[in-house]
Amino acid sequence: MLTNSRLVHQPHDHGRCINAALSRANNLCLEKGVRLTPTRESVLRLLWQSHQPLGAYQVQDQLSKLTGKSIAPPTVYRAIEFLSDLGLVHRLASLNAYIGCPFPNSEHSNLFMICNGCGSAAEVAHSALNDVLQNASEKAQFKLESQSIELFGRCPQCSQDSIQASEPTTHG
Repeated sequence: MLTNSRLVHQPHDHGRCINAALSRANNLCLEKGVRLTPTRESVLRLLWQSHQPLGAYQVQDQLSKLTGKSIAPPTVYRAIEFLSDLGLVHRLASLNAYIGCPFPNSEHSNLFMICNGCGSAAEVAHSALNDVLQNASEKAQFKLESQSIELFGRCPQCSQDSIQASEPTTHG
């Protein structure tokens, strides 16, 4: 849960995120009795490498560069579908793009914060939001099956950059 709106931007270790995502993926695949093929693993790595949502054709292009071979779109779509079915990635509808899920195989908000400045995206779990959505659904006698909320704004780094850019400089 996001508790502090005045977050300080710190250097981020994407390698750590990728390793954690791959570990979760391997464990989930073992549990479900399915295989994390090299292509599926590569797609998952690409979706975690920068926290920037990627479209399927961007994934295809990067995967082709990575392997040095031409990768057909259906190969990418099948890998994304597999990862999505396991809850390892999410589709951001407004961007028609995909991002890795830090909370696979668990109930969570599917609340995404997308930066208009740098394009990064973060998924946030928020139990109070889950309760509000569930209560509203129950009042309407609506069986909630899935949800996805996309918020657009500025990440801490882009917010700080825009503040610094608007500050007058002194010469003297």
